Amino acid sequence: MKFLFKLNVVLILLGLISSNLYGQTIPKEELVFLTSEWKGERFDDGRPKIPDDLLERARNIGIDDAWTVLKNGGYTNQFEGNWKMVHQNVPVVGRALTAMFMPSRPDVEKNIKERGINQHGRKGNTNSWPIEMLSQGDVYVADGFGKIDAGTLMGATLATSIYSKSGTGVVFNGSSRDLKSIKEIEGFNAFVRDFHPSFLEEMVVMGLNVPIRMGNAIVLPGDLVIAEEEGVLFVPAHMAEQVISIAEFVALKDIFGFEMVRSKKYTTGEIDSKWTEKIKEDFINWLRNKPQLGKMTRAELDKVLSKRTW
Repeated sequence: MKFLFKLNVVLILLGLISSNLYGQTIPKEELVFLTSEWKGERFDDGRPKIPDDLLERARNIGIDDAWTVLKNGGYTNQFEGNWKMVHQNVPVVGRALTAMFMPSRPDVEKNIKERGINQHGRKGNTNSWPIEMLSQGDVYVADGFGKIDAGTLMGATLATSIYSKSGTGVVFNGSSRDLKSIKEIEGFNAFVRDFHPSFLEEMVVMGLNVPIRMGNAIVLPGDLVIAEEEGVLFVPAHMAEQVISIAEFVALKDIFGFEMVRSKKYTTGEIDSKWTEKIKEDFINWLRNKPQLGKMTRAELDKVLSKRTW
């Protein structure tokens, strides 16, 4: 009996420790497992940390080209469209920090808030909790189950806080309020289902930094978010460098191709088919004379072309 009593005490303590560590999140080991293809640096909670230089490069690629690379690689559930935006011409690019909301239930919301406030030091309503976790370069991505009226996950005050912490914006499968005031936050953008004057009601956060569904897309914490006027693309972290490199090359190839076809040096068929050694040499020399477009070695070109699927 004493052994069983001690065992029960140990299990209870382990449960409390686990609760303190994880709360509404999943264990670090689980997140590492789900994103095991990522071999780079991670945040303390296990979220993949795509380097800042890749985020900067991602701001300059076309979402169409990036989508094509993913589709050809078998990643067909990474895009979602039909958004309303604060600004039509301000892209949002960064690492996904995810949150999953559900309709509230009094007993569940009470327990979640009590644990969050008493054990994890959380403050305020649960829609502010993901914001506390943001760092520079993060994009707050939340599944608010498409709720519009009383589904406003942020207003002007929270939007200001989000931008000050992340320097990016948000993607909400839900709504936002205070559009007029949010428009005044220079550099910030929000991709939401709609805007509504109501306050948030009857919603509670059920997951922080967990896999979520955004319409027809799956999103994992740490995914590269590319949100433009066409829609939002969620690039798995381990695919980010490949997607960016190929999208950059496709943009260069198009410029090179236009010039070559215009000068009648090559035909469109030659540009769009497997490149000969002569075309490769001409491309490298062409790029060398246009330093403003970037740099690429012959080895890098061969590597990109070896994976050509467009």
